[in-house]
Amino acid sequence: MKPFPGIDTLDVAQKRVLVRVDFNVPQDDSGAISDDTRIRAALPTLHALLERGAEKLVLMSHLGRPKDGPDERYRLLPVGLRLAQLLGREVLCLGETVGEGVERAIRSAPAGSVVLVENVRFEKGETKGDPELSKRMARLGDVFVNDAFGSSHRDHCSVSGVAHLLPSAGGLLLQREVEAFERVLHAPERPLVAILGGAKVSDKLKVVDNLLERVDCLIVGGGMAYTFLKAQGIGIGASLVQEDQIENVRASIQKAEAKGVKLLLPTDHVVAERFAADAAAKHVKGSIPDGWMGLDIGPETVAAYAAAIEGARTVVWNGPMGVFEWEAYSKGTEAVGRAVAACSGYTVVGGGDSVAAAEAFGLTESLSHVSTGGGASLELLEGLDLPGISALRR
Repeated sequence: MKPFPGIDTLDVAQKRVLVRVDFNVPQDDSGAISDDTRIRAALPTLHALLERGAEKLVLMSHLGRPKDGPDERYRLLPVGLRLAQLLGREVLCLGETVGEGVERAIRSAPAGSVVLVENVRFEKGETKGDPELSKRMARLGDVFVNDAFGSSHRDHCSVSGVAHLLPSAGGLLLQREVEAFERVLHAPERPLVAILGGAKVSDKLKVVDNLLERVDCLIVGGGMAYTFLKAQGIGIGASLVQEDQIENVRASIQKAEAKGVKLLLPTDHVVAERFAADAAAKHVKGSIPDGWMGLDIGPETVAAYAAAIEGARTVVWNGPMGVFEWEAYSKGTEAVGRAVAACSGYTVVGGGDSVAAAEAFGLTESLSHVSTGGGASLELLEGLDLPGISALRR
């Protein structure tokens, strides 16, 4: 695969550098930022560009999903204030994304300035890849850097559109993300073990299909596991199942057998009679009784999964093993996460829920790479090219 150019290949000295960052951070009811991980993740690229002599940095990001233009809930001012604290310098926050007023403000900002334009999704053409909007954005900089891995699966103006119009490169965060997944998918040390979880098997079937071409062992947990079990004729009680995916799952099981991939599914479960945090939990082996639903993997399954992970040289984990947000059904996800963290091989965690679980259980420092992009990492695991990265490889 052709590598994309990094910032060391881009002449930024005395130039306005337009940077697409991913500042789509969670906020509490008062609008205060509750997790600034994504802002912190962009700092190395911003510092590097300033150190390389960039005249000004002009930052673009989305926040939330505004429906019809500007929405006060999704203005970037709180993000800009937090960025200023982390950078240790003033950040000029503009109330618009593009236009003559924005261009004038950028021109008049002193050398060394960091400018944050308003939420790119306030512009209706952003998500449609409107070429005219891409041109207006491109006028804000002399060169372009994409450091928004979490948005690079979107063919949007601020992600891929601008990259076709300006000399462009990938930032340090984007580079780390791509290198991590390329190492897993194209040059892994073996055995390579993949762990997939989450609720809907339909969301992960393309990932399953791609990984079965590459892995030595595929571990499946979470709600998606019950469609696999039903496809094998195992009783799943009232557990989550996607009936319309059973034939597709059977095809995946057959492919695993044909490829010689070890497929691990739950053999015991933590179950409840209703889907609720305070529902009484019990442990069952084998089939799940009628009226009961599996909400976590059981200790026998944990032991089998942990043994496979311990022997791995490369591990990629996407998705929880159960309803980890509820204490009674969190033990399986925690145990699998701890096994990944203890693995001596190269370990990558991608996907919002699995990253949230790793953070909740204090495991992130023990992992080789924690991805900042759920949707983007999922598409890489599917084997897809991401528009924001392909645009840099032109």
